[in-house]
Formats: sequence, C-alpha cells, structure tokens
Amino acid sequence: MRKALTAKLWEALTSVMPVAGLVLIISFTPLAPLAWLDRLVFIVSALLLVIGIGLFNLGADLAMMPMGKHVGEGLTKSKKIGVLVAVCFLLGVLITVAEPDLSVLAGQVSAVINPTLLIVTVGIGVGLFLVFAVIRIVLKGDLTALLMFFYMLLFALASLLISAGKGSLLPLAFDSGGVTTGPITVPFIMALGLGIAQAFAGRNAEENSFGLIALCSVGPILAVLALSLGAGNGSISYELPDYSLQAYFSGNFWHLVGETAWEVAKSLLLMIVFFAVLQAAVLHLPKSRLFQILIGLVFAFFGLVIFLVAVSVGFMPVGYHIGYSMAAYSEHVLLGFAFFLGMVVVLAEPAVQVLCKQVEDVTGGTVSRLQMTVALSLGVGLSIGLSVLRLISGFSILAYLIPGYLVSLGLSFAVPKLYTAIAFDSGGVASGPLTSSFILPMAVGACVSIYHSADAVLDFAFGLVAMVAMTPLITIQSLGFRAVIARFLREKAAIRRILAADDSQIINFDIGEFGNG
Repeated sequence: MRKALTAKLWEALTSVMPVAGLVLIISFTPLAPLAWLDRLVFIVSALLLVIGIGLFNLGADLAMMPMGKHVGEGLTKSKKIGVLVAVCFLLGVLITVAEPDLSVLAGQVSAVINPTLLIVTVGIGVGLFLVFAVIRIVLKGDLTALLMFFYMLLFALASLLISAGKGSLLPLAFDSGGVTTGPITVPFIMALGLGIAQAFAGRNAEENSFGLIALCSVGPILAVLALSLGAGNGSISYELPDYSLQAYFSGNFWHLVGETAWEVAKSLLLMIVFFAVLQAAVLHLPKSRLFQILIGLVFAFFGLVIFLVAVSVGFMPVGYHIGYSMAAYSEHVLLGFAFFLGMVVVLAEPAVQVLCKQVEDVTGGTVSRLQMTVALSLGVGLSIGLSVLRLISGFSILAYLIPGYLVSLGLSFAVPKLYTAIAFDSGGVASGPLTSSFILPMAVGACVSIYHSADAVLDFAFGLVAMVAMTPLITIQSLGFRAVIARFLREKAAIRRILAADDSQIINFDIGEFGNG
C-alpha cells in the first residue's frame, strides 16, 4: 500500500509541477505580479493538490473502478436486461444529482430556471443516456451513428433556443455536459462499461467498453436546452464571486472545508448505498474485497476534499488575478499564455489520469498513456486558446461548436471505432474540477478586465468548459487517422516491394515433373 501511494504521489507531483511552475514564473513578472502572501498560499495549495490527487488516484484504483466493474459484471450474469437498465438509470440520476460542479452551474441560472428543477432534469438526462449507452453495448450498436443522431438533435434545439431569443443560455447548456462527468462519476461509469462489455460484447469488448462518458455528456446538454426552451424570458444575472484570498482567512475557510466534505460525502454515500444493495442482492463479494473497497473510498474521500479545497483557496483567486492582470497588460500575451496553460493544466485533472491508465490497459498499449496525455494536452491547450480568442473578439460560441463537432463526427467515419469511443469519452473527462476552478476564473477575470462589467461573463467566459470538452474529440481521433494512414502506407510499400522483386528470384515448379514422379 505504501509503495502504491508513493508512486501515486510522485505521478501527482510531476503532473502539478508544470502548472505551479508556470504560475510562479508569471508571478515574478509585470504580467501578473503576486504579493508574497498570495504566492505562499498558492505554493501551499499546490502541495496540497499533489496530496489530494495522489490519494484520489489510489482510491480510484482500489475502490471506484473495482466497484463499477463488479456492478457491471454482477448485473449481466442474470442476463435480465430490464434490471440492468433500471439500475443504470437510477445510478446515473443519483450520482449526477450529487455532483458538486452541477450545483455551482445551477446557481448561475437561477434567475430563469429553478436550480432544483435544473439539477433533477440534468440527472434524468444523464440517467437516460447511460441507459442508451448500456443498450448500445448489449445490442452491439454503432456509437458513431448514435452520436451523429444526438448531436444533430442537439444543434436543432440550439437553433430553436436562438430563435426564441434565449441564446445567452447556450454556453451554460453546453458547459453542463462537462460538469456532470466529474472525478467521482468517471472512474465508476467507465469501469461499469468495461464490466458490461466483457459480458456482452465478446471480441469487441475493448471497443464497446468506451462510449458511456460520451453519451452521458450529451444528455445534460439536451436536457438543459429542452428546459431552457420552456424557461421564462427573464434576464440571467451573474454575481461576481469574491476571488480575494482574504475571503478564506476567517471562518469562511472552515466553512468551505465542511461544505466541500459534505458535497463529496453525498456523492460517495450514494455510491456506497447503491453498491451495498447490489452486494446483498447480486454480487456477494468476499469480505476481503469489500474491505479493500472501503479503504479505497476513504482515500478517495480525503483526496478529493483536499483537492477541491486547495483549488478553491489557492488556484481560483490566482486564476482570476492572472486573467484580469494579463488582459490589462496585453491581450496577445494572454492568448499565448492561455494556450500553454491549457496544455499543462489537464495533466493535474484526477479523472484524466484514471482515463489514460484505463485506455492503456484496455488497449494493451496500442493507445499508450503518453499518446493519450499528449493528445489531451494539445486539445485542451487549443480549446482554451480559442476560448480566450472568442472572449477578446466577442463572437458566439456556435462559431466554434458547429464546425468543431462536424469535423469530429466526420473523423469518426475514417478512424477505427475504438479511437472514436475513447475520443468522445476524453471530452467529458478533460473538463474536470481544475478547469472550472482555475481556468474559468481566469477567463472571468479577463472578461471583467476587457469589458469592465460582470454581465459580459455569461456571454463570453462561459462556454470554456464546452470548448475543453470538444477539442480532444478531434485531437485523439487524429491519432486514429494517423494510424490508418500509416498502415495504408506500409501496405502500399509492401506491395510495391513485391511487384519490384527480381523475376529470377521466383521459383517455378513444374507440375508435370511431380505428376510423373
């Protein structure tokens, strides 16, 4: 256990160091100078971030991924599709309702949509699309065809929303697809898909085990778009949060710790109760296995609480300060910094580490952890850079989303299906807590600095999470397209060598000689 924890902490340290180092270097320049106290708080938060990520990743290995796999395998043993569908629907709803990032998003649209109604609607959307994903695995359906249909439906609803004069809700609707696939749900749902695929998909288990996150990311967007069409015509208000570090130097700090611990505990408790019912009814795992899962849940709980508190206290205020100061200094510098920051910040997302490891394991190294990491880094860097360009220029997010999804869906017809499933899963995973708690505050700060108003935040800062969720679809499928081209070139070269071979080297057999013998 100690050896495994040490390895996880080292992985976390190497992931967080680029982000922390980049921010500290910037803090000593005129671009975004920090006071010594602010710098000290950021350094302590970065160290706590390392501890939190290390504990969480160990907990995911010991608990959440085995839980999901056991649930998937246990539910499929009886071959009762009705039970499997019902349980997956409840699982999707319960975990989504308890997702902390969703509550934050709901608070931003409370002027036109009741927060409780929004949360429940999104939960139902995730539950329904988790059912679609499971049915696809059971029936061995085509993921590309499903994604094509649902994204066409999605953009049809988006056009209706614009025609109804409610286009300002679009960025929030698309962001909802990223915030609902958080660090607690991703390992569980991915392992659930693997367990079901191994029971139903046969030789295509690897390919069909991915795609659950992809479909579960579409559900919330469709749910929010549909709900927004029926919402009132009132304006959406945005109240700028207090991003000062001093806000946490009083009793607010312990209030934040308690609130974060409760949000994480709610998510984990729902999973524990759900798993306990299945353990008594179906699974019947040995006590030693249950004890290991319990230990893993404890690690995951403390790791995620430490992670979220460190991000809120140290990274969120610094992100806002960097965005505000750098936009005031130079918009071009802000654009370049956003790209490089996006490339390194994805490395510190806990769920990204889980995804990269599982992809490498499931594909037997065909898609390596390094390839996944590089592809995600480039994708997230590009997405954040493009988001800042949109923020500076002030145009609609649909100018990115429509061509971006058309390209990604088009690539799905030209690459192996495994790459498509991994790519669409990666989109939901890349937009994790660090994106919404560090990069989004940076965009908010830049927006306030450029437009001198918090009202512009809803139009131009929101939508960043949606961009982070979209661009990995293109970059990872590009890996698959490169593999297809490389294989084609190798086969063409082999045929050329055969055709160019010297005829004298070809051995001719006289059939008549063998017949006379």
